[in-house]
Amino acid sequence: MKIKFFTAIILGCIIVSCNDGKKTKAVTSVEVKEKAKAPVYDNKGQQLVYDMVQKVGNYKSLRAKKDVVYTYTYQTPDGKTDVSTEKYLFTGELSYGAYKRHERTLPNLEGLIEQGFDGSTYWLKHNGVVLHDEKYLKRVAFNRPTNFYWFTMMQKLLDPGVNYEYLKEETIDSTGYDVVKISFTSDDDKPSDIYQLYINKKTGLVDQFLFTVADFGVMDIPNLMKLQYEKVDGMVLPTKRLYKKSTWDADVSDAPWIKVTWSDIKFNNGLTQEDFE
Repeated sequence: MKIKFFTAIILGCIIVSCNDGKKTKAVTSVEVKEKAKAPVYDNKGQQLVYDMVQKVGNYKSLRAKKDVVYTYTYQTPDGKTDVSTEKYLFTGELSYGAYKRHERTLPNLEGLIEQGFDGSTYWLKHNGVVLHDEKYLKRVAFNRPTNFYWFTMMQKLLDPGVNYEYLKEETIDSTGYDVVKISFTSDDDKPSDIYQLYINKKTGLVDQFLFTVADFGVMDIPNLMKLQYEKVDGMVLPTKRLYKKSTWDADVSDAPWIKVTWSDIKFNNGLTQEDFE
């Protein structure tokens, strides 16, 4: 037993002397496996989307932040504006919005309106009073998942049921793009949204994308959305957005843009289920 002990000491001394006093970091088998996990796809469109998501931060990174609180501002060309404080819990996709200004969303209701999704039920409050109007609740049932989806869209492009089709290379204003079509598998055969991503060849980010709104039957004429990014707590987020009607060739008119901004973004606020009820 003593022989083994002294042998271990001698081997340890030899290893230290071979390092010449330099500290080295041992690479564990776990680290090697993690590096080897990066998938390679035969589908070029899927590979481009995967690589893009690694740049902005994947859903695992987002979920690790637990929740987010931010200010959402939406302004149409006629000046009508919504300003809401948005709160999301990433696990369960719980969503809350407090509209201190709502000139587009239920403008007939004066004062504070609050919308929420607690994981099973959509609800609406007006000045603290719960409303049960079916028409209002349909609007809530659109707003809550839509706002949550826009915030997590890039990460969700890797969800199961997403289809990828590489369309072409294209140059717009001297910038080279890879154009990828995104569609979604529908279980009930209902029309689903279609996106057409313009992935910047240099940055690997989506500078703009075309999208439909299947929930409102808008499939033939897409919208074009342009994005500007901001880095927040390690995540790269498209915090400034402009969009308007377009063609499938991304040609837009001279009409003014709809403007959307996310500001005062804070992750990991300690939100719980009770905050969404």
